[in-house]
Amino acid sequence: MTTVLLVDDEKLILRSLEKTLLRAGFDVITASDCKSGSEIFAQNLDTINIAVLDLNMPSFDGTPKTGAGLDLLADLKKQKSSVPVVILTAYDEVTKAKESVSGGASAFFVKGREQGLVDLIQKILQA
Repeated sequence: MTTVLLVDDEKLILRSLEKTLLRAGFDVITASDCKSGSEIFAQNLDTINIAVLDLNMPSFDGTPKTGAGLDLLADLKKQKSSVPVVILTAYDEVTKAKESVSGGASAFFVKGREQGLVDLIQKILQA
């Protein structure tokens, strides 16, 4: 069974993506900010196969931060350098998303086409 760590502070998006991933046959563990995402990842190092992180969410200190997902990306890569990470982004943040790939993310994904996210995760895990 493939386990996805899904971190997004927007409840509706988190729930919607979680449902999509569950229907596609993934196990899903969710978190709503950098701090809980990092802690959950540390507790499940051996079971999490891929992480999907929102670009903008509360940072490690709990305050909302633009690009906080990149901080969490760096943190997860320190814990387990081999973990593939997808950064979730809004349509107008593509430049920032490209930075995420140079920061070690496997890919970035523009929110809104959820089946596309399933396809992307499957492609990354098969690579």
